[in-house]
Amino acid sequence: MSKTINQWFEEYGESHQNLTNKLFHFVCVPTIFFSLIGLLSLVSLPTMLGINIKTNSVFFSLASLIIILSFIFYLRLSFSIAIGMLFVSLISLWLNYLIFKMDIIPLWLFSVIIFALAWVGQFYGHNIEGKKPSFFKDLQFLLIGPAWILSFIYKKIGIKI
Repeated sequence: MSKTINQWFEEYGESHQNLTNKLFHFVCVPTIFFSLIGLLSLVSLPTMLGINIKTNSVFFSLASLIIILSFIFYLRLSFSIAIGMLFVSLISLWLNYLIFKMDIIPLWLFSVIIFALAWVGQFYGHNIEGKKPSFFKDLQFLLIGPAWILSFIYKKIGIKI
């Protein structure tokens, strides 16, 4: 039997009780999510599939495929979380596109830097907590983390999960 969204959140929350760890997660989880979307948006799906289409659109990228697959994952757990995560994903994709187009710093470099710094913050938070990150137990927690953060926003504004 698969877990419900509340069971996932409860299990994820077990290693996120310390306020400092939670604060690090509220900043670092969205940052990691954003940076992953940025990195994945640089991988062209047509090129990856061996199709010779000249496009540098983020919408034909590995990020788009991962967003669709994660939407299906979230949809199995909660319609409102799935819609929220789709919205967050598309906003992240669009913002990464803007960073790419501004060409101030290469998107790959920007994404790698914030990815690394955010993971340092994550592990620092878990060090304070004294518990291992949940994804060491189950990689699906890498998808649960962003949804867990979103659930706090939902509670604040009165949206049911």
